[in-house]
Amino acid sequence: MLSDLELMENYVNMLFKHDTENRVTVVNEPPYDVAPRIFIGGTNLGSGVRYSNKLDASLVGKLEQVPDAFLGEVINVLSIDSKLNNLWIGPAYVFSVVRGKAHTQAIQVTHENKELLKPYFPYTFEDFEHKQPCFVIVEDDIPVSICCSARSTTKADEASIFTHEDYRGRGYGIDVTNVWATEVQKQGRIALYSTSWDNFASQSLARRLELLRYGTDIHIS
Repeated sequence: MLSDLELMENYVNMLFKHDTENRVTVVNEPPYDVAPRIFIGGTNLGSGVRYSNKLDASLVGKLEQVPDAFLGEVINVLSIDSKLNNLWIGPAYVFSVVRGKAHTQAIQVTHENKELLKPYFPYTFEDFEHKQPCFVIVEDDIPVSICCSARSTTKADEASIFTHEDYRGRGYGIDVTNVWATEVQKQGRIALYSTSWDNFASQSLARRLELLRYGTDIHIS
């Protein structure tokens, strides 16, 4: 099992594209939005920090002088440079070894059947190449619950999960996500999940999936 700091390293490498100086450039997911000015991934073993390629070298130098865990000072330094647009904080999780249920209702979405996504999950359909692997649960001839890869690298994938409101409370999210994680792990990659601290529904799902929290990630733009 990788250490928490190694998991965070894989996570940030999956979240963003990087330049040759290991600065973050854009989010590693269409439409490839600009990366935050700074990413901080905190773990019990220390923090992993990545800076935007848009930041001036002198500002990076000031930020590098701020001790770990002094988030307020990081915000102060960035605020002097320019006004903050967004602060995002949330827990980061990893799936333990998962084995899909023998009688799962989930089916894998491939090029042969991806048309079933088009009316209900058009964005997933449009970016299908970037969302593999992808699984759905179909009820009433409708894909009502989905789990696919929000973003990925050769080493890790992050889960994107959604169940339509009318079909919640039936365990579909747990089922389809476990099958997704099983496939990711079978392909030799790490299955990850993250959310924000104010998204209580996602945190509840993480608990029911029995995910392991390895750190906290902070994005400041």
